[in-house]
Amino acid sequence: MTDIARPQVYLVTPPEFDLSGFPDRLAQVLDAHEIACVRLALATRDEDRVARAADSLRVLCHARDIAITIESHLQLVARLGLDGVHLTDGARSVRKARKALGPDAIVGAFCGTSRHDGMNAGEAGADYVSFGPVGDSTLGDGTRAEPGLFAWWSEMIELPVVAEGALDVETIASLAPITDFLAIGEEIWIAENPAAALGELIAAMDQANFATG
Repeated sequence: MTDIARPQVYLVTPPEFDLSGFPDRLAQVLDAHEIACVRLALATRDEDRVARAADSLRVLCHARDIAITIESHLQLVARLGLDGVHLTDGARSVRKARKALGPDAIVGAFCGTSRHDGMNAGEAGADYVSFGPVGDSTLGDGTRAEPGLFAWWSEMIELPVVAEGALDVETIASLAPITDFLAIGEEIWIAENPAAALGELIAAMDQANFATG
């Protein structure tokens, strides 16, 4: 995987949002840009709130042929008609998730900065591994995933790799040639116009790919 095309956008919801307004904001982003997948990443453990949010966002995503995953709530994937799960405990739950959801579901694993965890997740059946944060963030334990990790992974491992956590224009420019997906969330949701904010980040990807041939 030495020649990686422009990374695809893996859109992550805010950890908290109001169902009276957020779906419209999400729809504007989905209609403005090509999105590979959406991750529902609510911080709450209230299953009723998660289920109501999932129902609303699933309709938006599936109407546009966009997959939607959920963070951590493995038991809700099938019940809510979602496309898969994003696990946050490295490789530990991947085998269980794959067995529970079957071969066609998306199973992803956040592995912090651990190359070892990433390889174990792949061997256990993950569809992708995610490393991060790549900037100043509380994601994981806050330890940065350096560009060298992504460069090594893209050179040596076929399993798709995701970069996330405090992405900005400069970071995206450096990571675009060596990642398959960029997981973008709070970076755009804090903006008044999330679709425009994402457009700026996508422009950085395009410039990076142009610069690297």
